[in-house]
Amino acid sequence: MHDPLVIAGKTYSSRLLVGTGKYKDFQETRKAVDAAGAEIVTVAIRRTNIGQTPGEESLLDALPPSRYTILPNTAGCYTADDAVRTLRLARELLDGHRLVKLEVLGDPNNLYPNMPETLKAAETLVKEGFDVMVYCSDDPIQAKRLEEIGCVAVMPLASIIGSGMGILNPWNLRLIIDNAKVPVLVDAGVGTASDAAIAMELGCDAVLMNSAIAYARQPVLMAGAMRHAVEAGRRAFLAGRMQRKLYSATPSSPTEGLISPAR
Repeated sequence: MHDPLVIAGKTYSSRLLVGTGKYKDFQETRKAVDAAGAEIVTVAIRRTNIGQTPGEESLLDALPPSRYTILPNTAGCYTADDAVRTLRLARELLDGHRLVKLEVLGDPNNLYPNMPETLKAAETLVKEGFDVMVYCSDDPIQAKRLEEIGCVAVMPLASIIGSGMGILNPWNLRLIIDNAKVPVLVDAGVGTASDAAIAMELGCDAVLMNSAIAYARQPVLMAGAMRHAVEAGRRAFLAGRMQRKLYSATPSSPTEGLISPAR
C-alpha cells in the first residue's frame, strides 16, 4: 500500500517513530528500532551521546544517520532558552540537521508541556531555519497556534509521558486532527498496541513512542506488535469504519429469497 508519511517535504514509509532511551544498551535499541520498522528515531541530546562526549560510545554507531533520520529532541528542558540552545548544539553535531523535536516541560513530576515557553521556543527555532516537530498539550487552540508559527508537525500527548494510560481524550485529538494542515502525531501515553491502533483510527498521521516498547517485558517483540498496530490502524482509517447503530441489528447474510417456514 503506497501511503507515505510526509514531514517537512520528506517521505517515509513508516508511520511509527520511536525513542532511543530506556533500553538496556544500544544493541537492544537497534533491535527494537528495526523490529518497529521505524525510519525516524528520537534522541534526547541531554541524555544520549551522539558525539558531544568524546571517548564514550555513541548512539550513532548503532543507528547511523545514513540509514535513519535522527530526530534530536529537547527532553529535560524547562525553558525556551535551554531548548533553543540544545537544538543549536544538535544542529552542529549533526552537520546542519534541520528536523528537530521541541519539547519544553513544565513540571518534573508529570512532564506536562509548558505551552507559553514552547510557543516562545518554536518562534525562535522556526526563524532560525529549523523544521520543528513539537510536543504539546491536547489543546486545539495551542496546536493551531504552533502550526501558524510554522511548525512542520504537532504532537499532542495522549496522556502523561511514560504513564501508559493510552488516549484519555480522543475528542480533543479529533478537534486537532480535523483542523490541522500539518501532520498530527500522538506523542506520549501509549501503553500497548491497541492504543497505537486507536490513535491511527482517529486519523493521526503517525505515533511516537518510547516507554511502551522499552519497558515491555520483551521490547523487541513489543516493537513488532506496535508496527503492526500502527499499520492496521492506518488501514482501518483509510477504509472507513461502518456506521455505529444503536438498537438496530443488521443481518450479515442476505435476507432476500429466504425459505418460508412450513405452515
